[in-house]
Amino acid sequence: MGTVFSFDVRGGEPQAVRTALEEAVAGLHRVDEVFSTYRDDSQITRLVRGELSVEECDPEVAEVLGLGAEAERLSDGWFSTTYEGRLDPTGIVKGWATERAAERLVAAGASGVSVNGGGDVQLFGVPGPHRPWRVGVSDPLRPGSLAAVVSAAGAAELAVATSGTAERGAHIVDPRTGKSAVTDLVAVTVVGPRLTWVDTWATAAFAMGSRQALDWLESLPDVEALLITAGDEVRCTGGLAHRLG
Repeated sequence: MGTVFSFDVRGGEPQAVRTALEEAVAGLHRVDEVFSTYRDDSQITRLVRGELSVEECDPEVAEVLGLGAEAERLSDGWFSTTYEGRLDPTGIVKGWATERAAERLVAAGASGVSVNGGGDVQLFGVPGPHRPWRVGVSDPLRPGSLAAVVSAAGAAELAVATSGTAERGAHIVDPRTGKSAVTDLVAVTVVGPRLTWVDTWATAAFAMGSRQALDWLESLPDVEALLITAGDEVRCTGGLAHRLG
């Protein structure tokens, strides 16, 4: 997936957790093999070439394409699994794969799990007694500084995802034009229970621009967001303050 993953796992029976961690890492490599649009032999590439049907692919392919279709519907087309007229589900795969890796460790008995996939984080449980997970949100206009710190206090599960131009430049495409999204935003951070969704919502919101995105994000259940414009204006959903600390 062209990025780095890191794991912070607390509690559980050591051997069971170690085995689950190995399986989680192997699972991430398998996701890359299946979904990469850069590999000629991946199932997605072969699906695009017409060499495979969805039914002939691993079951995860149908699962991801279904999630992508739902994200496109709920975002009114601002999120898409196509690029230049070709199937490209990479916008949803990383968040989904990170969430799935974290779930594998929870199922093995870990009491606290943090999986970071390229800066987007899925959290479960707690890192220690009376101590919640906390995630720093980078300030896109001040490298090395934080714009906010998100706390998972009181939440059994929480995910944080950011889309923007600070790390990778203008890589987010406006699905309505097929060109790089031109908005007043430099970063959108979305907070919610599951990374699959908050990652896609951050991407869609960035493409929309701040005014439309804020109203749309407010309408989504169990979602809070922080938006930063190129003019250094900070906008946030009404409940975000309860997640900061």
